[in-house]
Amino acid sequence: MNASVRLSVSSLRAHRRRFAGTFLAVFLGVAFLAGTLVMGDTLRASFDSMFGSAARGTDAVVRSADAITTPGESQGVRQPVATDLVRTVEKVPGVAAAVPNVQGAGQLVGTNGEPIGGQGPPTLAGNWITDPELNPYRLAEGRAPQRPGEVVVNRGAAEKGGLRIGDTTTLRTPDPVRVTVVGLATFGGEDGMAQVTFTGMTMADAQKYLTARPGEAATVQVRAGPGVTQRELVDRLTPVLPQDVEAITGQESAEENNEMISGRFLSVFTLFLLVFSGVALLVATFSIHNTFAIVVAQRTRENALLRALGASRRQVTVATLVEAVAVAVTASLSGLAGGIGIAAGLQALFPAIGFPFPEGDLVVTGLSMALPLAVGIVVCLGSALLPAVRAGRTAPLAALRETAVDTSGASRPRAIAGTALAALALALTLAGVLVSPSIWLAGSGAGLALVAFVVLGPVASSTAVKVLGSPLARLRGVTGALARRNALRSPRRTAATAGALMIGVAVVSLFTVFGASLKATMDQTVSRSFAGDVAVSAPSFGAGGSGLSPRLAGAIQELPEVDTAVGLGRGVAEVDGEGRALTVTDPVALARTFDLGTVDGSLRRLGTDGIAVTEKEAGRQHLTTGDKAQLTFTDGTKETFTVRAVYGRSELAGDYVITRAAWAPHRAQDSDTLVAVTFEHGVSTDAGTAAVEKTAAAYGNPEVQTRDAYAQSSAGGIDMMLTLVYALLALAVLIALLGIANTLTLAIHERTRELGLLRAVGQTRAQLRAMVRWESVLVAAFGTAGGLALGAFLGWVLVRASDGASDSAFAFAMPPAQLAVVALMGLAAGALAGLRPARRAARLDVLRAVAAE
Repeated sequence: MNASVRLSVSSLRAHRRRFAGTFLAVFLGVAFLAGTLVMGDTLRASFDSMFGSAARGTDAVVRSADAITTPGESQGVRQPVATDLVRTVEKVPGVAAAVPNVQGAGQLVGTNGEPIGGQGPPTLAGNWITDPELNPYRLAEGRAPQRPGEVVVNRGAAEKGGLRIGDTTTLRTPDPVRVTVVGLATFGGEDGMAQVTFTGMTMADAQKYLTARPGEAATVQVRAGPGVTQRELVDRLTPVLPQDVEAITGQESAEENNEMISGRFLSVFTLFLLVFSGVALLVATFSIHNTFAIVVAQRTRENALLRALGASRRQVTVATLVEAVAVAVTASLSGLAGGIGIAAGLQALFPAIGFPFPEGDLVVTGLSMALPLAVGIVVCLGSALLPAVRAGRTAPLAALRETAVDTSGASRPRAIAGTALAALALALTLAGVLVSPSIWLAGSGAGLALVAFVVLGPVASSTAVKVLGSPLARLRGVTGALARRNALRSPRRTAATAGALMIGVAVVSLFTVFGASLKATMDQTVSRSFAGDVAVSAPSFGAGGSGLSPRLAGAIQELPEVDTAVGLGRGVAEVDGEGRALTVTDPVALARTFDLGTVDGSLRRLGTDGIAVTEKEAGRQHLTTGDKAQLTFTDGTKETFTVRAVYGRSELAGDYVITRAAWAPHRAQDSDTLVAVTFEHGVSTDAGTAAVEKTAAAYGNPEVQTRDAYAQSSAGGIDMMLTLVYALLALAVLIALLGIANTLTLAIHERTRELGLLRAVGQTRAQLRAMVRWESVLVAAFGTAGGLALGAFLGWVLVRASDGASDSAFAFAMPPAQLAVVALMGLAAGALAGLRPARRAARLDVLRAVAAE
């Protein structure tokens, strides 16, 4: 064993440049993984500290016991509690103070006329709690609101909107309210909680604008007296509360709020980054394996001489693995330091791009260091295992032969196994997509397709390189022909080198196809369902923003240019025990502006006790026209509704429709998410849009868009997602480039004598450089072509699987322009990867190269 270690150390010292690419691949993969974990731990700890600090003075929270949760939402909607409960709570022994807490949606408008926030994080409004210990916000500047129209704003929102103390602006509740900023506040010592905005009003204003009825509040905040714990306080409160009201500890409330604001976001965000870390490490695996495979092939004579001198197979294998361990440990430890640097850089970068990364020291846990270290070592050792075993099998007689270039190709068993895997992958995928829709079955087939591509790589590489390189001989003459022959020399090596780039390009292509399909789906949905001319839109209530004023549709309807204006509001209720979202609207106007498909029954007869349901939902709930359905609203009221219409389509209209009159007794803070407008015959789009914009300006100036513009803006977030995906995948592509460059560099070392002979018979340095560069481009072209094919297939699988698992119909779209750009970028990456090896080859001394063994 000691001899093996000494051999490994000597080899690493003599040939440390060979492992430079492997070191960088492991370093980048581990650094990205470690940076993701450290950043996640830091964000989680910062938010925990912030919410804990903000809720320090609240020992108990009294709230409604029941919540209605609709599919796709983690937080339910609770009914308000009566503010009269404050008097009951104050009489409980151990209660030092109790105050009502009114909460609702309220979106501030900045000095530039644009709304602040609202594209995801909530925009909150409520009463300013005068008890400083029960108020999670702390006044940082100015004073508390005292008169109607005065507000306190969290300092982060004020800075984003350019607001200062004394400024007057509009608060959308959703009806526009003119307010004056009299104070700036912090939350848990920070200017705000993530990008959430808060506006604190007087109690009278909060109840006037944020509640449907006076005397209601979202919760009652309670502070305990000296010596009373939070759990003891809750136990004392529970017996005196009504049956439908509960008390929870302040700590439980803080944890729920933290989960609502940051928990789900952090989980998704961290998982998103971890997926790309996995892709980067998968690409690194190809590069690392290829490096060790080439090094072992180049050291055939060296290993054979060791065997001839008495070294056992185990010693040669262990010597190779020790080299892998040395590279893995060194690169992984360096990657840990790089990961901490990445997290620190993101901590400084996030505030600059509008995401307030909480201040404080980075949180580095044992798991966030141990996991990337272990992953880096395992990936490197796993990649080197087969080459090490192959090194141990070197026969002593190989020392009598010259070191040969690796010309291993595709064996018949590999071709049979790869074809069988591909057939099984195709069968599983088609079964999971077309026969019996199943994401798991389709996903298993897609994963098996990736394995089949890797196995068949050497089989396909010869044919692919011949086809892709055929124009080179005509365009570049002898130089192109030599580049093509060099790429054909070792199909297995070519496939392994191109494999890393293939994975990166496949993932890029997958997201490109899926993004284009999402856009096509959105465009199809709007084109098929929305028959109006313009849309006045706002972010949905659950995704930020305050929505639109329910009075806006009526105001637009009065315009002479308008034929129909219908507002779509949102409510929630339990339908026969299951939480469902309700569309609150005028059903007659809805049918005139939206294509609802075939309607069984009458939308005109809904009234205050009727409901309309989609065909799919009616089938799920076993309902038909004339049937009864019991609805339980957030105020606890249970009412029986009659199904008076069943309609076909639900993309924009939702699955359940009730009238505003039916919803009015149960509403909380009423708002619309969309107002669809149809113009009178003969009114031009420009004239009609101008009239609608003028009316909408008095209601907080929401965005007015044509139908096409509305479809494009609805899909606008997809471009943002793709930009982030491409930025993250750049790391995987960079590792693939390092793999190509490292392979070519090692191949040049392997072909030193051959390159010297070419120079001796008249090949110029420029021709030699061009030959190496074109060889790199051919390898990249093979990887890019395979990646495009695999990515397009996986994109189709993902779209079809999503279509089968979702109630919405997904449209598959293949974007040729974007995929052409991906292809060009892959070829450019190959040319870039070949620059350094080409320069190194051109600098070879001819006489030394010819004399080299």
